[in-house]
Formats: sequence, structure tokens, C-alpha cells
Amino acid sequence: MSIWWSLHLRREAASVPLARRLLIGTMETAGVDPDISFDLSVALSEACANAVEHGGDHGPGGPGEAYRVTAYLDGERCRIEVADTGPGFPAAAAGGPQGVARPAHPEAESGRGLCLIRELADHVHIGGTPGGAGAVVSFDKILKWRENAPLVAV
Repeated sequence: MSIWWSLHLRREAASVPLARRLLIGTMETAGVDPDISFDLSVALSEACANAVEHGGDHGPGGPGEAYRVTAYLDGERCRIEVADTGPGFPAAAAGGPQGVARPAHPEAESGRGLCLIRELADHVHIGGTPGGAGAVVSFDKILKWRENAPLVAV
């Protein structure tokens, strides 16, 4: 079983729950365990919120007004990628090839998203877009299936 979809979304707060609902609906229909679906939907929400807040500043109607979400359910794994056209991550946040995010101060009101994504997913890559400005957050998780799931991988 393989399912994939890609969305091009405006950098508006309302796009975050749209992406989350589509992911949850896809996983529910496929028969993915609800706990796994929840973890991935929270991680997706954090990645989308980062793209909305930091994903670009190229003027109205320009490429910085949108970001892309792509999800792949392939075999026993779900992979999600959120890409934007913003300034990218500072080296300290991306942490080089491993993409190690620094923990936020305990009293900070923001800055926990990347750390939360790392906790909820099995593998995380934080980096830039090929050939230019922008950030890409991709993560994946091994799937568990409900009993008698309709689209379970064989």
C-alpha cells in the first residue's frame, strides 16, 4: 500500500489545521493506529506553524506567501516534508547535517516545535532547500496498524 499527497498552502494560520486534518483523515482511512496518527499530526502542526511564522517574506503574492506539505505513507513508514521559501534555519537551529535543535528555555513561549518534532518522530532531517533559500523539515515514523485495517501494508 502506498499513498502520497502534496499541498501548496498559503502562509496563514488557517492552513495548519487543514494540513493536520488531511493527514489524520488519510491515516484513519488507511487504518493507522490512532496514537501514531496523533503523534504525526502534532509534528506536522509544529512544522507547518514554523513555515507560517518563518517561511518567507518576499512580498504579497510572491513565492514567500506559500509553503508545501508532502506526505507519503509507503509500506510500514510515513514520511512528511514541509518546505518553505524563507531564510532557512540558522546553523545553530539546524545543527549541521544532523539537524539537532536546541531546547527552548523552560519559560519561553515559543521555540519548542523542532524539539517536539524530534520527540514524536523516528527520524528527523532539518535543513535547507536544494539550491537556495528556504527551509525543509522532514520526518518519518514507523506505522502501526489497527486490527483489520483496510489498507494495511502487505
